[in-house]
Parts: sequence; structure tokens; C-alpha cells
Amino acid sequence: MPEPLLDIRDLHVDFRTDMGVVRAVDGVSFAVGEGETLGIVGESGSGKSVTSLAIMGLVPRPPGHVSGGQVLFQGKDLLKFNPRQLADIRGNRIAMIFQDPMTSLNPFLTVAEQLMEVTRLHLRFSRRRALDYAVDMLERVGIPAAGRRVFEYPHQFSGGMRQRVMIAMALSCKPKLLIADEPTTALDVTIQAQILELMAELQKAEGTTIILITHDLGVVANSCRRVLVMYGGRLVEEAPVDEIFSAPKHPYTVGLLNSIPRLDGIQKSLTPIPGQPPDLAALPAGCYFRPRCPNAIDRCTVEYPPWFAGAEGQRFTCFNEAKSSTAICDLKSEI
Repeated sequence: MPEPLLDIRDLHVDFRTDMGVVRAVDGVSFAVGEGETLGIVGESGSGKSVTSLAIMGLVPRPPGHVSGGQVLFQGKDLLKFNPRQLADIRGNRIAMIFQDPMTSLNPFLTVAEQLMEVTRLHLRFSRRRALDYAVDMLERVGIPAAGRRVFEYPHQFSGGMRQRVMIAMALSCKPKLLIADEPTTALDVTIQAQILELMAELQKAEGTTIILITHDLGVVANSCRRVLVMYGGRLVEEAPVDEIFSAPKHPYTVGLLNSIPRLDGIQKSLTPIPGQPPDLAALPAGCYFRPRCPNAIDRCTVEYPPWFAGAEGQRFTCFNEAKSSTAICDLKSEI
């Protein structure tokens, strides 16, 4: 097997709070290969974004702290890098698109200045060459009149256009790995489709590996090859995208799928997952999903499930796995 581009091994991230130490990421392990698109899904607070911040070396200290594990990028552990080494990696070989571009773009600098900063720092471009490249990148991401608009400020762009600017910035140095954290959440469905298509086109052209973090299973269905499901800071299921939609094994995954609107008339109403996501400062004994799980058994109250193997490439953490049903087996084709 070829060495993965990114290999996360037993990652732990803690936060100190007034209530004590909260473990936001608890023993997460996964790998992603070159040119792959990996989806990470789960409710808010499941640990998706904190995992991405740990990869980038952006967990705020204090109160956060990566307390264990390895983040191997091209075979080297990023957790052992000093701040200068991480700065050389970020925006160059690893880039990230954040959920809200208005919090990521500097409102006091023009788009040109912000795009030029990346290439002047990492690629050592002259100011003239950096400006020409910035215009070219804006054209590549579909911003009209790029030669004029490059001198405008972020507030002069629409939400979709600002997200395109963020994509242009993230891809300026042709990174090997792109982490997209909820890149389409604040956009309407038409712009969502355009952004996802744009990312797919640029991935095909540059061979970029993408980690797509989202709560939108429709996005996952149409964009990813493999999916990780997170709950309570842990991974609970991993599978190829077709297996996730046709034969989910973890009851939480089934709950996520059953909460998606159907268009074929089989599902008359949405079926929400009962209860609330776990309080990471007071996690339940045994399986974290047990208080909300329709399949819970006595063993779930005292022991956290280990990994079990499903179909090829599928694994899950559940003693009493969910059974596939005709209610969800064809869901992927409808999203």
C-alpha cells in the first residue's frame, strides 16, 4: 500500500474550561491518500473542526492543547514542528477554507493585498508577478472583471464571491492538502453547487487531496469517495460513500440519514434523533451515543464499543449494529 498523504494516529485535543478539562477530540485515527476526497460529518460539537485545527496547528493555546497522538503529513509529524516550520507548511503545502470568509478575510486590506501576501511569502514572487497571479487565480475561480475587482475590499463582494476568494487564496500555492471546513454552509443552494463544482475541477487539474468537513450529507453524497462519521469527539463509523448510504452500521449514522427529507413519498415526515449531543464535560458511561440510541443494550452502559469490521473498507463502533432498510438504501440517488 502506498504511504498516505495524511495519517492521523490516536489524536487527542483537550480544552481547559471552568468545568474542568474537556476532551474535544478523543483518540481519532484515519488516513487519506493523494488525490482523495474524504468527508467528515457529524453534529455541531462532534469534533470535526477541532480535528482540522489540530492538523493545521491552529488549536488556540490556551485553552486548547493537543495532548496526544500524531499528525503525519508526508511521513513527518506536524505536532513536532516549531511555529516557523508550521508557518512554512500552512498556506503552502496545506491550505484551509473556513466556514465564514468574512471572519477569515481582513476587512482593511484589498483582495489583491491578501492574495499577494501568500505567493510573496511562500513562492517568493515579486509584487508585479504576485499581482498578475492574483488576477489569474480570481479568473480561475470564476470572478468576473477580476482585473478590476482584485483591488476591492471583502465587503464589496457577495458571500459566494468571498468564498471564491478564499478558495483562490487557498489554492494559490497549489497545496497537496486542502481542508474545507463547512465551505458552503452560509451559501444558497445554487452557489453551493457552483463552489463544489469549482473545487472538483481544481482538484482534477492539480491532484489536490481534499478533506471536506460538513453536516450536509447531500454534499458528501455528491463530492466524496469515503466518509468518516464523528460523535462526541470520536469516530463512530468509516466507510466508502456508497456503503454509508446503502448499509450504514452505526445507529447514529442511520439517524443522520433518516433526518434528511425524502422526495419519493416513502418518508412522510422527518425523523429527528432524540435527545441532545453529549456534554463533553460530562460524558455518559459506556457508549457516548447510548442515551439517544434505539438499539442500546446493557453492555452499552458500561463499555465503549471497539471497532468492528463491516463490508470492504467499512468499520464502526457498535455492539448492536443497525440493520439496513429499504427506507434509506436508495437515499444517495435522491440527494
